[in-house]
Formats: sequence, C-alpha cells, structure tokens
Amino acid sequence: MAVLIRGGTVVNADRAFCADVLCSGDKIVAVGENLEAPAGGTVIDAGGQYVMPGGIDTHTHMQLPFMGTVTADDFYTGTAAALAGGTTTIMDFVIPDPKQPLMEAFHTWRGWAKKAAADYTFHVAVTWWDESVHADMGTLVREHGVNSFKHFMAYKNAIMADDETLVKSFRRALELGAIPTVHAENGELVYQLQRELLAKGIRGPEAHPLSRPPAVEAEAANRAIAIAGVLGTPVYIVHVSCAESLEAIARARAHGQRVYGEALAGHLVIDDSVYNNPDPAYARAFVMSPPFRSSHHQTALWQGLQGGNLHTTATDHCTFCAEQKAAGADDFTRIPNGCGGVEERMAVVWDAGVNTGRLTPSEFVKVTSANAAQIFNIYPRKGVIQAGADADIVVWDPEATRTLSSATQHSKGGFNVFEGRTVRGVPTHTVAAGRVAYANGDLRAEEGAGRYVERPAFTATSAT
Repeated sequence: MAVLIRGGTVVNADRAFCADVLCSGDKIVAVGENLEAPAGGTVIDAGGQYVMPGGIDTHTHMQLPFMGTVTADDFYTGTAAALAGGTTTIMDFVIPDPKQPLMEAFHTWRGWAKKAAADYTFHVAVTWWDESVHADMGTLVREHGVNSFKHFMAYKNAIMADDETLVKSFRRALELGAIPTVHAENGELVYQLQRELLAKGIRGPEAHPLSRPPAVEAEAANRAIAIAGVLGTPVYIVHVSCAESLEAIARARAHGQRVYGEALAGHLVIDDSVYNNPDPAYARAFVMSPPFRSSHHQTALWQGLQGGNLHTTATDHCTFCAEQKAAGADDFTRIPNGCGGVEERMAVVWDAGVNTGRLTPSEFVKVTSANAAQIFNIYPRKGVIQAGADADIVVWDPEATRTLSSATQHSKGGFNVFEGRTVRGVPTHTVAAGRVAYANGDLRAEEGAGRYVERPAFTATSAT
C-alpha cells in the first residue's frame, strides 16, 4: 500500500526543504512538491511538521542474557517501543559466551529477533580468540552482512577481551573490511576497585560510579585508539560518557585517525546524583556501565556532538525490572547493568539539543540516523529521505509536548530513567518499511514485520 506524506518540511543531514514524500511498498519512490495521492493509499498531513529519516539506534540489547537474568524487553516489545519513539532500525549485539562459536551465537540471536517489529542488524562481540573465531568473522562478513565486531574491555572473568584478543580481532576486522567497536573501561581496574569498595562495606548503588571513575574509561579508550592506530584500522567507541574519553577521540581525529564516538541519550541529560537517592531501589535502576557522570561531562558530550567528534546517539537499551535489579541489594556488583531509552531517545535529543540551540534540525538527523547509516555502510538505504531509500520515516511535531513516564511507555522495563521529563518535539507518525507503525499515539507494531539488515563490508585488504 502506498503512503503519501503531504505538506511537511523534509529534513536531511545536508538540508531542509518543503516537499511531499511518496512511499510505495517498502521504498520511497518520490520526493517533490504537489505529489498526487495514491488511489486507496494512506495520506498523512504533515503540515507544520518535519519529515525526517527514521531513527537508527546504534546500541541496544534486546532479550539479552546477562548477569544471571534476561532483559525485560524482547525483540518484539523493544522494537515496538522504538517505533513509538520514531526509531525504525536498531543495531543489537550478538554476545557469545567465552569459548562459544561466534556462528552458533549469531544463529541464536537471529532466531530471537524473528519477532522484531522494526528492522534490526547486529554487531557481533568477540569475547575470546582462536582460529575458529578468525574463520567465523570471515563467514559473518561475507555471508551474513556483519561489518562490525564488538569488544568489551570490561567485565573481567566474563566477556572481557584482553589485549591479545583486541589486536588479533582488530587486525582481522581490517582484513575483512569491518569496523571494530569497543566498550572502553579498564576491566582489571574496575574489578580491583569493586573489591576495595566491598571490603570497606560500601555495598549499595552509590558504589557503582566510584568503581568506574572517568579515568578507568579514558585509559581503555586511549588504549583501544592506540591499538587501532598502530594497526591502521578505524575504531568506534560506544557509549562515551566522560570528557576524558572524548578528549582521546578528538586528539586522535586531529591527527587523522578514523575514530568514531557514540553518546547515549541518558548520558547527555542525567547526572550522577541519581546514585545517592535515599531509595536504594530507585538508585539501582540507574546502574549501567559506564555510569552517569557529573554535569560537566554532559556539557563535554554536547560539545562533542556539536564539534563532530561524537557522531551518533544511542541508548544502550537494556531493561531490567526492579525485582531483577534487587539481585544486587546487598552487593552492587550483582546489580544487572542496564537502563532503557529506545522509545525516548529521539525526543530527548531533540528537546535538549535542538530546542536549546545546540543542534540544528539537520544536525539532529546526522546524530540520530544519517551518521550511523554512513559509519556502518547502510547509507543511502537508511538515514536519508530520497527516492530509492527505505521508507523509514518519522513525522515530527516540533511544538507538541509529552511527559516521559513508565506509566505511558511501551517498554517493559517498568522504570523510566527520564521519568517526569517533559519534552517539546515528538513524533506524530512513524513509517517503517512503508507501513504506518505509529500514528498519533496509536502503536500499530506488527510482530515479525522487522527485517534483518545486511551491512556490506568496506573495502577489504584481504579476501582470506
């Protein structure tokens, strides 16, 4: 069925202009003035609104087995929530257990994701190394459209990649035309600081940020960037949360190195005071890694987005209910790490970015979709409103307001880290692969409607 979006202002990363947008099937087929409405099709009146590419969340964890439990949102509920917030594609993570074959884990995640309501794709984590991992990386790139591999520099005794694994995996990614991504925290330092805090009797959620200070993140970011620099591979740093990590990225980029940085919506607007709330259950809800930081780090992150040293915004959507978080009631190291936000990201970044003058609407498109599509090689299929692109579109009312709350969210986490925040600028319609999936508060997500998105390799230095 055709969909015509009429009378809006199309906003792409390079410019904004008045135009209608016609979709047929799962593609945009025309962008121009005075397009004719299709017989029997759907017409969306976008007068006074912006028409933008659907959001791409570069960092989510749906149905993730982690720290002895599984996230509350599966691939259906999580992607349905994403559609309600204007995000039409998620980039999730396949995370093999130590010694688990990468291909085995990949097929498990693909099975879980069949129920997704929005398009999805995967980064695949390298959590260990032998020749089978080397071979599986090649299979994933050549046969399954994976062009990014994740490396956890944290979580000692679990999924942490040591320096040998980083070097070998980075080199292999370069051979294959894939990009390494890293969770930058020094896992050994985190482990030692956790032990010291527990020994001192500091066992509540207030200990979490103390065990992961900015220097721990900055050291790992500098190390990952140095390894990538020696090997000549690009590198993407996920969830940059502090000024020191941003400085490492900016310094490397100033010297010509291809380093990309991701900021989370939560890190942009929430500070570390949440960990000192007198209600431990409330404070536990904010436990994620890296933790929320003091306000001067938020200022730095916004400057990173404005200055082009941070390129994408994401959520690290990884939801756990209060009962799951209570597993760490007597030991903060046992609190499942993760927060939500896939539904709120676009509105939060618009409200705190565009409404404050930090970002223009076109810059908003850059950091919510276009840059992600370009960095991960799915542009111009995604991230732009033009003929031939996927019909993934959000119609955005810049004047409408919404108060964010767990009472009205579609996510199943049971808590909202943006609780009570009123945002100005929200989606009125979300079109995903040519289907109206959200319209003026009516969520029309369809289980299984999401498609797996293959991402082609970049130019490779070796075909072996």
